[in-house]
Amino acid sequence: MFYFILLLLPLFLTGCGKRYPDYSSQSGSLSTVDSNSAANETDSHSGSTEPTIHISATEPSATIEETAGQTDSSSGSNPFEARAEELLSGMSLQEKVGQIFFVRLRKASAIEDIKKYHMGGYILFGDDFKDETQTGIRDFMKDCQSTSSIPLLMGVDEEGGTVCRVSKYAAFRSEPFKSPQDLYKQGGFEAIQADTKEKAGLLLGLGINVNLAPVCDVSVNPDDFINRRSFGQEAGETADYVRTVVREMEKAGIGSTLKHFPGYGDNADTHTGSAVDTRDYQQFVESDFLPFEAGIEAGADSVLVSHNIVTSMDENHPASLSRAVHDILRETLNFKGVIMTDDLSMDAIKNSTTEAAVLAIAAGNDLLVATDFDVQIPAVLDALNKGTLKEEQIDTSVIRILVWKLKLGILQ
Repeated sequence: MFYFILLLLPLFLTGCGKRYPDYSSQSGSLSTVDSNSAANETDSHSGSTEPTIHISATEPSATIEETAGQTDSSSGSNPFEARAEELLSGMSLQEKVGQIFFVRLRKASAIEDIKKYHMGGYILFGDDFKDETQTGIRDFMKDCQSTSSIPLLMGVDEEGGTVCRVSKYAAFRSEPFKSPQDLYKQGGFEAIQADTKEKAGLLLGLGINVNLAPVCDVSVNPDDFINRRSFGQEAGETADYVRTVVREMEKAGIGSTLKHFPGYGDNADTHTGSAVDTRDYQQFVESDFLPFEAGIEAGADSVLVSHNIVTSMDENHPASLSRAVHDILRETLNFKGVIMTDDLSMDAIKNSTTEAAVLAIAAGNDLLVATDFDVQIPAVLDALNKGTLKEEQIDTSVIRILVWKLKLGILQ
């Protein structure tokens, strides 16, 4: 009998599958900002003007301390991390803070804004392509990149269908890219692959290195706000779609963004007001998380977090400002890349705080999408000077962003 038990024991110890914690009763207990953070003084260089990055010729800096809710970016598993740490060691605090902002382009002041704020990247919208030519956009991108001491992420939302920032103008494509739903109906996943490849070629040719796609939200109800932007299928099929798109984007060398974590569901438009998602946590585990998991496993570079309040994870904060939601993304879904917010100027959160960026960093975001960056960047610098935020957390996020840029080949 003893030997029989020994033979059976390994069967009880082998893979039992992925286990998800039950957040349904925690009511956002993980989402509060660390009250001890104010006791940690930072080494601030915010008084300097027009800092210039200096590339260190010495050994890479020491491993950055892991902060709560984040993974240790210096584990040595990524070949770009040593270079990213070397770059970080020569950056001022102003440059570090600038790197964590992925901001809406202000075309008229774009060059001066780069010099003043050192942002990590620009996001372009439809109006930025209106009355433009491909040559004009390429030249503008080159001017921006040559001005920035660290190459910029240049992003657009070119999802296809209802969201086409570039292809809706004839100067860039004869017709707008079709929606994922229409493409799939016409030609299945072969059409999805061909479309993704063409999109990447067009955008990269213009100097755009990030497409804020694919949409991972599960929606089968045509009445849902997010439906026309989604794949329009159940979770399993949506996961297949996301996996296909991310792999094609990876092959093409353009950055990808999974959105809108933890899953939009049937919620209202957060551009115009707040949305409260009261679904059970188990529904996210069994459905909404699956496309995100597929994208992460396929090598997605970034994940964008929505402004929805998801009560089963945090009933007090929008997902974008919730430590609990970010902990799930990091620890349960094991995402090690760049986490970014949806635009901090959207109505769902802008009325709740004038320092949304500070709260977003405390929650665990690496990259902050902001229209009002001229307000949010000084707020972050002020919080660092006061000790409300830790410079070590900024460093961890900057490492992830620099690794992404190195992977895309826009930074050497």
